[in-house]
Amino acid sequence: MSSSPRHPSAAPDLPTLMGRAGAGRPLRLGDTGDLVPVLRALLIRAGALLPGASTDQESHFDPGLDAAVRGFQQDRGLVADGIVGPQTALALDGARWRLGDRTLLLTAGHWMRGDDVSALQERMVVLGMHAGPVDGIFGPATESSLRELQRGLGLPADGICGRPTFTALGALGRSVSGGDAWALRSRGSVAMAGVSLAGKTVVLDPGSDRTPGVDGVTEAAVAYDVALRLADRLSAVGARVRLTREPDQDISAEDRAALAESESADLVISLTTERHHNPVASGVATYYWGGGRVGQHSEVGQRLAQLMQREITARTALLDCRSHPCSYDPVRLTRMPAVILALGYLTSPQDAGHLGDADFRAQVAEAMLFAVQRLYLAENDADTGTLKLSDVQAFARQR
Repeated sequence: MSSSPRHPSAAPDLPTLMGRAGAGRPLRLGDTGDLVPVLRALLIRAGALLPGASTDQESHFDPGLDAAVRGFQQDRGLVADGIVGPQTALALDGARWRLGDRTLLLTAGHWMRGDDVSALQERMVVLGMHAGPVDGIFGPATESSLRELQRGLGLPADGICGRPTFTALGALGRSVSGGDAWALRSRGSVAMAGVSLAGKTVVLDPGSDRTPGVDGVTEAAVAYDVALRLADRLSAVGARVRLTREPDQDISAEDRAALAESESADLVISLTTERHHNPVASGVATYYWGGGRVGQHSEVGQRLAQLMQREITARTALLDCRSHPCSYDPVRLTRMPAVILALGYLTSPQDAGHLGDADFRAQVAEAMLFAVQRLYLAENDADTGTLKLSDVQAFARQR
């Protein structure tokens, strides 16, 4: 029968097991095998599946399990496709931990991750003691905030969140609150940055999937070309631009985030494409960091995503699929405002035709430039679709 593990530490590490079983091959409806009971147990632990529900066979990925995976993905800001790939596996692995299940501390080489870390970060944000995003990763910034919290609670400031800290937090209750220092700092940083793009650092992160779509169009080629065109336009007005990869290179999300940190980037823009089994699916969408916890929402990222969505749909024929909060690694792992731009569906003849056209890609890059410029203007300084390159050049001279 299905049951939740006696303790979360007893639950197997799904991402590791998937890697051993077949180089990380995703799990999906119809699959069978030893990984399916592991998936089922983690969904039960996450509250996405009732014990004993949905199954005739424990090791069968049946429709009930598919529905539970989709519900979990939707709740976590992931694509609700029912496919358990690396992102969903990591989210499920983190969801098994509740604050107090284990001692939290900074570990060299492999930082602790999970919902318990998110809960601790959220509590410190509410208390005004954590100025970073609630990303569920126990890194140096979280350790520093924890030491400050421990000093305030009269505990040894050892940066280790164990039973004494859990007890003190429980006794403190929820009556004391400060606010979202990270959101306040991000808003203030943009407000004080000035209208000129000159001197600002922008990291562009083009996707690297080389699977051909309609007419052989690939994400790697399209995203890199748009990134280069945007880089040229940003550089022309004095911005400092860094791409995360070379044309034939592919690097991990962690390394891309580390590059953005090392460059002290003001903004990070990731460019991707979409796919769907139905060729009718089409359109452009943008994504920003957002979740259900305090401190788990990038206000500046949301504004940039919305501006980019509006400028692109006003200046091109791409369907407006709107802006959405998400928890994908490109926006979750960076401390600076970050957005993901999904340029269109390579499985759509219409979108692939547009994206295969160099003039169209130039239009998209120009629309992105205007969106970045509008981020640093007052709310009503420019209407959508009205900015010109000469306007951006004029703002660049206002240093």
